Amino acid sequence: MIRINLLPHREEKRKERRKQFYAISAMMLILGAVIWLLAHAVNARHVDSQDARNRYIENEIARLDDVIVEIKDLRNQIGRLLARKQVIETLQSNRAETVHLFNELNARLPVGAYLTTVKQSDNKITLKGYAQSNARVSQLMVNLNESPLFTGNTEVVGSVAEMLNNRRVYSFEINVYIKHSSTPVDEAADAATGKG
Repeated sequence: MIRINLLPHREEKRKERRKQFYAISAMMLILGAVIWLLAHAVNARHVDSQDARNRYIENEIARLDDVIVEIKDLRNQIGRLLARKQVIETLQSNRAETVHLFNELNARLPVGAYLTTVKQSDNKITLKGYAQSNARVSQLMVNLNESPLFTGNTEVVGSVAEMLNNRRVYSFEINVYIKHSSTPVDEAADAATGKG
């Protein structure tokens, strides 16, 4: 005898396929959510790691900026110290110049003339004083021109006859230029260029 299945097997198969579809869809949604969460966690970790690196780089840049400021301050201090050192070396090299100047003026001053003022401005020396006659002033100029301490470019600013203590004298003003001795720096430069 032939058996006919009148039960709605197609409906059951459809329901079963629908259940399988929903189950697979739910699993796919769950799997997608898990994958998304994992990707998000990995990206968040990368972002946090990069932020940490950026903070480290910013901190190092700030530290290096502080170091650069310190270096600039040190360079300024070095420049000031070198300028002071140069001034001290210049003073050291010219400290005996005043003694030589007064010795030379004393040796070159003729009898009958005396100085009241000696003023130096760089290498120019202004001499003011009194002499018994213009011949004494001329003799002083000749003596100063012959001196190895001076350049030989003696200039008379003025010589005027005056009465001083009921005596006729000549008030004079002379400019003379001193030769500066070479400094150790100049001597080193001359030696390097072969001039010495």
